Amino acid sequence: MIIRVSPSTLRGEVQAPPSKSVMQRLVAGALLAEGTSTLHNISQSDDCTAALLLAAQLGAEIELDEQSVRISGTGGKLQPRTARLTPGESGLAARLFTPIAGLATTPLEVIAEKSLMGRPMHVYEALFEAFGGRLTTTEGTFPVAIESALRGGRAALTDPFSSQFTTGMLFAMPLLDQPSSLTVANPTSTPYLNLTLEILADFGIQVESEDHTRYACDAGQSYQPLETVVDGDWSGAAALAVASMVAAESSISIHGLDNTYTQADESIRGALLFAGGALSGIDGGIQVAKRPVRAFQIDLTESPDLFPVLAALAAFAKKPSTLFGIGRLIHKESNRAQAIQSAWEAMGIRVELDVITDTMTVHPWGKNRPTKVIALNPRGDHRMVMAYSILAVGGSCPIEIEDAECVAKSYPEFFDDLATLGASLQTVRK
Repeated sequence: MIIRVSPSTLRGEVQAPPSKSVMQRLVAGALLAEGTSTLHNISQSDDCTAALLLAAQLGAEIELDEQSVRISGTGGKLQPRTARLTPGESGLAARLFTPIAGLATTPLEVIAEKSLMGRPMHVYEALFEAFGGRLTTTEGTFPVAIESALRGGRAALTDPFSSQFTTGMLFAMPLLDQPSSLTVANPTSTPYLNLTLEILADFGIQVESEDHTRYACDAGQSYQPLETVVDGDWSGAAALAVASMVAAESSISIHGLDNTYTQADESIRGALLFAGGALSGIDGGIQVAKRPVRAFQIDLTESPDLFPVLAALAAFAKKPSTLFGIGRLIHKESNRAQAIQSAWEAMGIRVELDVITDTMTVHPWGKNRPTKVIALNPRGDHRMVMAYSILAVGGSCPIEIEDAECVAKSYPEFFDDLATLGASLQTVRK
């Protein structure tokens, strides 16, 4: 699908989408629980659909309606319905459910699709061996074969380029036959790890953490079922907030952000303030006003998913802005740093990448902005779709976004919500 997004004036209010990061973890806990868990305000994103499918493949009973899902768990005794697990394109689902699948007593295979193919999984080979199991990858990636079950023990994660590997092990460790510990060198994305520990605690699981460098837990714990509401998603809300700052008539309101759990991308609040934004809290959300963009410097090492939308915001400043942490962007749906540089340059925006200082410098758009339609391809990256849309609504020319439907990976209602706020959208080709 190709969607044309044109310069627009935004106004009104919108509901933040449900958080896929929160929901996928809740689905994993519900799969392992003894009894039935109920999740409300569920996400319809592709990644959450993948998590529900994985839970069903591993033995959970799923009852789904429009706004809620009931998940009858396995009590940690997985009953796989298939020998092949299919996480779709979800990196979190793949890395979260692979150690969980390592609890099964039968061999299993994890396969990938599209943008997930080629993403690293080799970290699990050493972790499974240390915990008494066996897992093999295909040249470090998919397909992944789980050949024997995890038993417990001690392991070390020496190259934690993604917190998703730690999260996956933390969900499996409490159900192993032996007490387990995991040492992590230089942990990354610690807000996501806080989120994991908070959700485990709500399921009744006890894990000791020493500043995210060492985790330990007793064996044979039990996940207890729960009923909860999935939090609103700060990652999706960040795209709407940035769009408001560059294209609102006055301000827009984003509801549904009165959350229970830690989310890394709530740091968009501070980022917008650094950039001269004006935010105010409202009942259960935020209000973001249109403001001139001030050049800013920000470290996104702990919240790398904010790179695309903040790189878009930086284009509207009067001086160059610097974003730190580009090393975290290599193993996303695309190499996002390079993808941003290429797409922004097609729009006449200069972007410099420096791997030595781990920085991205985004130069101002300037006065000679393009006026004719420009076509951009996100190459399967949902967050690039949102960033392109920001450049379009606040810019001077329409942008035709190819493969725009890939935004459904995290935020299937994104274009509907943009339209609600008054964005000028046109479907060029389905």
